[in-house]
Amino acid sequence: MKVTVCSANEHKLEEFRALFPDWELELLGEADYPPEDGLTYVDNARIKARYGRLTGAADRWMLADDSGIELAALAGGPGVTTARWAEGRHVEKALAAVGDGDRRAQYVCELVAISPDRHEVRGTGVLEGTIALEPAGDEGFGFDPVFIPRGHTRTVAELGDDWKAEHSHRAVAARALLDAIARVGAVAAPPVDLGAEHDHVRHHVEPDQQDRRAGEGLQDGVVLRDVHVDR
Repeated sequence: MKVTVCSANEHKLEEFRALFPDWELELLGEADYPPEDGLTYVDNARIKARYGRLTGAADRWMLADDSGIELAALAGGPGVTTARWAEGRHVEKALAAVGDGDRRAQYVCELVAISPDRHEVRGTGVLEGTIALEPAGDEGFGFDPVFIPRGHTRTVAELGDDWKAEHSHRAVAARALLDAIARVGAVAAPPVDLGAEHDHVRHHVEPDQQDRRAGEGLQDGVVLRDVHVDR
């Protein structure tokens, strides 16, 4: 399957190549992407995927993602604002935010793919865990040196890239997306209305595709355990 990743990030392209080894992937590249101003992860992923559908090659699928971390100590924040909140100081900011408080956290990823005939398919991935007392490990990036997955005693950075390729929130979302494509034959919903202008890619979430708002799995500082995979 020919797929364009709606990003200019080479690291993201390599990560997606590992997640989708049977796909022919390329980057959309540098472009005038619209602001990622959605209320949810899926909103932001859609903004990029629909922009790619408007501007990219007509014969290729468009793939986009949005992800973040949700901290119980911040009542589910920073969520969709993770990248701006972290300011490149992911470990420092996470440790400061948690302090001596609730250490529970979860990574969340939403993937949105749009076919050449404008059918949209989604995959959601969640990795639950806790924030470590101090960073450890040399692999991974972002919050990985302080994120301990549920059921483990080592951080993602210690568990390593091979573990991450199978168990990360992006890996879970990728499997959900592949399953959704296989189940519905890429016709899960009517073709999306992209509109005539680029501004029209900034859609709200449709009533039948309501996504979890950032922090929805965290109530009163408690991480809920009934997180589901959207199809």
